[in-house]
Amino acid sequence: MICLFFLWMGQQTIYAQIKGQVINDKQDPIANATVQIDGTQIGTSTDTLGNFEIHINGLNKANLTVRAVGYQPLKKLIQGEQINRFQSLALHEDNLNLHEVVVSASRYGMERKKAPVIVNVLSPKLFNATQSVAMSETLNYQPGVRVENNCQNCGFTQVRLNGMEGAYSQILINSRSVFSALNSVYGLDQIPTSMIDRIEVVRSGGSALFGANAIAGTINIITKDPVENDWQIKSTNSLIDGKSWDNTIDFNTSYVDNDLRAGATFYGMHRNREAYDANGDDFSEMTKLKNLTFGTKAFFKPSEFNKLTVDLSVLNEFRRGGDRLDLAPHFTDVTEQLRTNSFIGGLTFDQYSKDFKHKLSLYASAQKTNRESFYGGLGGGRTAQDSILASNSYGTTDDFAMVAGAQYTYTFEKDVITAGVEYSGNKTEDNIPGYERLIDQKTHGIGSYFQYEWNILPNLKSLLGARYDYTHVDGKYKLAGYNRSSAEDFGTFSPRITLLYDITDFLQFRGGYARGFRAPQAFNEDMHVTSIGGQQVFVLIGENLKTEYSNAYTGSLNFTKNFGSLQTSLLVEGFYTDLKNPFTTVMTSEEENLIIEEMRNGAGAKVYGSNIELNVAPSSRFSVQAGGTIQCSNYEEDQLLYEGATEAENVSSKRFVRTPNTYGYINTNWKPVAPFSVDLTGVYTGSMIVPHVLADDQFLLKKSPDFMELNLRLGYTFALKKDLNMEIFGGMQNIFNAFQKDFDTGALRDSQYIYGPSRPRTISFGVKIGHFH
Repeated sequence: MICLFFLWMGQQTIYAQIKGQVINDKQDPIANATVQIDGTQIGTSTDTLGNFEIHINGLNKANLTVRAVGYQPLKKLIQGEQINRFQSLALHEDNLNLHEVVVSASRYGMERKKAPVIVNVLSPKLFNATQSVAMSETLNYQPGVRVENNCQNCGFTQVRLNGMEGAYSQILINSRSVFSALNSVYGLDQIPTSMIDRIEVVRSGGSALFGANAIAGTINIITKDPVENDWQIKSTNSLIDGKSWDNTIDFNTSYVDNDLRAGATFYGMHRNREAYDANGDDFSEMTKLKNLTFGTKAFFKPSEFNKLTVDLSVLNEFRRGGDRLDLAPHFTDVTEQLRTNSFIGGLTFDQYSKDFKHKLSLYASAQKTNRESFYGGLGGGRTAQDSILASNSYGTTDDFAMVAGAQYTYTFEKDVITAGVEYSGNKTEDNIPGYERLIDQKTHGIGSYFQYEWNILPNLKSLLGARYDYTHVDGKYKLAGYNRSSAEDFGTFSPRITLLYDITDFLQFRGGYARGFRAPQAFNEDMHVTSIGGQQVFVLIGENLKTEYSNAYTGSLNFTKNFGSLQTSLLVEGFYTDLKNPFTTVMTSEEENLIIEEMRNGAGAKVYGSNIELNVAPSSRFSVQAGGTIQCSNYEEDQLLYEGATEAENVSSKRFVRTPNTYGYINTNWKPVAPFSVDLTGVYTGSMIVPHVLADDQFLLKKSPDFMELNLRLGYTFALKKDLNMEIFGGMQNIFNAFQKDFDTGALRDSQYIYGPSRPRTISFGVKIGHFH
């Protein structure tokens, strides 16, 4: 309830105390809601019962803004006859999450609808609807985002933004760039959804302040924060095509002090997936996978003006594909086997001034990964030479990445200044002695950035930013007698300009430009080894490589309006990216027992198209989200993909390979009654050009069919007692079995010839129990 008490002083100065309660449509109290008086730094948060209290001086009226996670903000003017009335503040659910706070647009918290950069958010609600246990299984459900499997043997996945390869995207963990090129090879499967609060996706170069390497965009993984006391344990069991089991147990739990000064959350996952053979040739199309993950995130507030946050995660994974998985790898025809142990940690200290206008953040994050690998086998042969080579195909990889820096933010009455400096470093040593293969790469960089959020008019806002990076790359690359190096120091200036114009209260225009670069170095796909025709395929960095640059332009219209209780949002976005000196890989030669793909500079490329997204939510019980992408990704001239013994044998393509011109998704959530939920989701993958190398060394470009993958999930929640619920769920993924039909077979197959949905028809069921909503 709100009570206003005023005391009349001699000089007519008014003192007031505002008390109240924030509730939802069901009259339940909302904890941790923020209550702010517009135009001032006066504000507070509600307690566990939704109550708040604000002391204000010198004001005879108050424009209150109330915000809470998962709800639409409320504005309330208290003045005149209303001053002494008792009121409660009721918030309506934000069923489309249009008003949630995101950090990927500007490096500080900003309401998503007010961000000049488009930020798409994947939430636990989506993870639940798609029955996703790992991050790789849920990223497809955003416009311009596509996850693909690039290897039958090991399941190497990469995420493409706006049609560009994974190396063009920057993956962050809690806004820190410690997810290295090595982590990107298999890390999308190693991060469980149970540890993720949300995933923020920024397409194109709008996130340049996080690093100039984010040419295609940024994927920011925000791990769970302790918000309230809750816990849950979930078991998910899947039967892949009636043949292979995939069993997962995950949990998360949080504890927060009553005074909200300290809290911690813990999460973990254990996954055991059997290998899957699609065509009966005794070679896997999906890898055997065992994953064990544990982590925590905790905070402590010494006072209301400072906060210390720590996050720690340990990822342990074993994966293996190929044939005869019960034998030691060197006794098989083809095996790719990886044992990966990763430790990721971060520490952040935030200090506010007493008026909350100044904020200083000091942070440091690091990642340490050790990997034991085997890429090889007998290749279908049984000679002594084959056996010796197979036994020497074991390798080791050590990888360390870290970032440390400071960021200062000053908030004026309208505008915001952000400035910072950070140091980043990465050291990778990938060694396979049997093939004389070594990647010994060190990178160091110092970056500084500045951004001005300029509220030009009440309906016109601009983000003017720039980042300067001084980078040192020192790499030594050896393979089968070839010796290459990349030693370079260079500075790069990356400006970013974005604009948000509120044409009306429900129609917004956004536009932007950003510049980016990629230095000559080994990227994620270069850390992966595959097999073709019984031989291993390695990427070798080229000589005299030039730095790759990009200029990215975006423009969009966003319509958002409530029609009574009906929430709607329609986004139409255009993008254009001009690439200079793009890095390409060319299959160049066949050495003894191996095939080399050389990294070279291309002549230039242009990627352009449109993303469309529609969201409709009549109520919290029903919502529909659908989106799609239409695009073109072309080189300026025919790009060499295969360099044969003669010019007549060369194969080139002007179009990007493995990039469909159309793709999209749908996500429908329905609750016919409160405890029962129905989720229908789907992913469309259009036709694309896929390279295919035959056993007789023919290099072909094939056009793949298109696919429509539909999934259904049913769930029913039982209220066992107060604060204890149990959900039983089940469903089917890829109902119509839209799956590749023409896999290569046997030891001489091209394991990179894989496209389309990542799994065939799969039946899933499980149970979740705990304190959850």
